[in-house]
Amino acid sequence: MLERIIERLLYASRWLLAPVYLALSLVLIALGIKFFQEIYHLFAHILEMSESDMVLCILALIDLSLVGSLLVMVMFSGYENFVSRIDVREGDDQLDWLGKLDAGTLKLKVAASIVAISSIHLLQVFVNVPQIDSGKLMWYVIIHLTFVVSAVLMGILDRISFASHREPHDKNKLMGH
Repeated sequence: MLERIIERLLYASRWLLAPVYLALSLVLIALGIKFFQEIYHLFAHILEMSESDMVLCILALIDLSLVGSLLVMVMFSGYENFVSRIDVREGDDQLDWLGKLDAGTLKLKVAASIVAISSIHLLQVFVNVPQIDSGKLMWYVIIHLTFVVSAVLMGILDRISFASHREPHDKNKLMGH
């Protein structure tokens, strides 16, 4: 009986994550405000901006949108994987990937998003390469490559770890089932 009570309490404690995912939506609002602040800055100074400054501003906007997409993915997938299924009524907007991302796939998508965000930051650094110290530039590249290698290794480990779970499905696909 004590075991059953403990198990129920543990299972119910997953709801402690719900406010965390809800708070991420507040972070998404803050990110949206920053995004539109950057757009305002772009259009307010577009005539006096150099081409490289404009490219940097556009890269910052892309960076913010990638971070926003990452937030949405973590909010929804995390909630669905760890708290409760999200019920979307028929006819409402549905996200194709909702309910299809397990924790492992979510980690891979987060890693890929971090690599994409890091790539944009590295591109921003390269646009300003004359003003960047070569030692700093080397560290930017090393950090970016660390993200890339980590993401690749996570993908390889995921493939190795879950190969046995995927084999029957993959064999059926190959056989036309």
